[in-house]
Amino acid sequence: MVDWDVYLVTQASLSAGQTTADIVADAIDGGVGVVQLREKDRTARERYELGRELRELTREAGVAFVVNDRVDIAQALDADGVHLGDDDLPVPVARELLGDDALIGRSVSTVADAEAAAAAGADYLGVGAVFATGSKDDIADDEYAIGTDRVAAIAEAVDIPFVGIGGVTAENATEVVEAGADGVAVITEITQADDPAAAAEALKHAVERGQ
Repeated sequence: MVDWDVYLVTQASLSAGQTTADIVADAIDGGVGVVQLREKDRTARERYELGRELRELTREAGVAFVVNDRVDIAQALDADGVHLGDDDLPVPVARELLGDDALIGRSVSTVADAEAAAAAGADYLGVGAVFATGSKDDIADDEYAIGTDRVAAIAEAVDIPFVGIGGVTAENATEVVEAGADGVAVITEITQADDPAAAAEALKHAVERGQ
């Protein structure tokens, strides 16, 4: 059973001086239930080497571990699954490669895309960007913020779990969950925190208030 409350997406370039492994270890202590290896600016080899550390940490803690985009790296790490975007392999192809037990996620921002991903066999969704975010370097901050009304519409449309991502903080996580999300996904709210464990704990409390 996956704990969707707080989902951490790693990105060393958006971290405040600590190693990704240290951040993940602290965040798990604070209550993170899913860790996604992102690291888009790293080579496949670098992602694999970091992923080996994170796979060990998550396995020991009983926390779900997924790899962003790369089905091959997910296979190599014996990850729990993969998280796919518009430019990645289709969900059914990833399912065929990774098997029935794999956790396959899909990034969506519209009701139609959410319905299509669910119909294709996705196990969960990442929905966003809910609020303005600076984590996607190629996207203007406010241009693609979908807001909590869209979150609510997606909650009405699909039965699979989903997390709201994009500009989520401990201050606004509650409203994301109140709108219908099962949890929240963050990068910088944890990776740039002085105390990642405390940041994760604050997010978890905010999510629990929304539930």
